[in-house]
Amino acid sequence: MSGSDAVGAGSGGAGSDSDSGTGAAGQDGEGYAGLRIERARELARRHGWASVRVLEPGDLMTMEYRQGRLNLAVRNGVVERSWEG
Repeated sequence: MSGSDAVGAGSGGAGSDSDSGTGAAGQDGEGYAGLRIERARELARRHGWASVRVLEPGDLMTMEYRQGRLNLAVRNGVVERSWEG
């Protein structure tokens, strides 16, 4: 699975998710590492990310910056790295 998926409205999310079990995942684009992709998508939706781009090993990606997009580098269904843009 690769590319960009629309997951909600907003640009970067707002607020924190006290019941997320992660504490760090949320509006700044970091802190999703170690989560299963399904959980990361759920939290991204809750935090209002406009889109989520999932990148698996070997996927090509464009380098343009898009405010409100969360990038997730994923291996074997687990997020290894996350960042905005």
